[in-house]
Amino acid sequence: MLDLYEEPYDPLLPVVCFDERPCQLIGDVIEPLLPKPGQVAKYDSHYQRGGTCHVLMSFEPLTGWRQAQVTKRRRKQEFAHSMRHLAEVVYPHAKKIRVVLDNLSTHTAAAFYESFTAEQARRLARRIEFCYTPVHGSWLNMVEIELSVLVRQCLKRRLPDMETLDREVEAWQTERNRSGASVEWRFTTEDARIKLRSLYPS
Repeated sequence: MLDLYEEPYDPLLPVVCFDERPCQLIGDVIEPLLPKPGQVAKYDSHYQRGGTCHVLMSFEPLTGWRQAQVTKRRRKQEFAHSMRHLAEVVYPHAKKIRVVLDNLSTHTAAAFYESFTAEQARRLARRIEFCYTPVHGSWLNMVEIELSVLVRQCLKRRLPDMETLDREVEAWQTERNRSGASVEWRFTTEDARIKLRSLYPS
């Protein structure tokens, strides 16, 4: 995977990092007080639970492009539709899309066959190559950094419903894409051989 990160950009063989994140929806019971100049906003400690949903994110580090989607659930169907969107809408001319992701049970080509016709599923399975992070090594997936930025810049506040969350995530994503923000990855294969030497055969 680290070798994959070091490859030069090739539009026919894009490298895309993918992951999901749960979000708790929380609304105010009492309207917060508007802050005065020089003061922080004041919220009542009581809140209303609105359930949970998920943010699914695809991130291409070499171009600084990301796309986030808010969904009610995180099943094989949502994963399969995200992968089909990558293959048919975002990268229709790519020979193969290398997707970096963790070993979640939904992250397999079987999701394609459960969600689409056999012909569609086979076409997707041929064009998408899964590059799994090691067990307990999901931190090697660069989209984890993007999700962390999303949380710090956008989600560390009360968002009462999926519509509000979707609107906020869309605005964040648009601004990040416009500015070309990306991740400066410094952990190389050589670093891994030193720091993770117990995992390499001797």
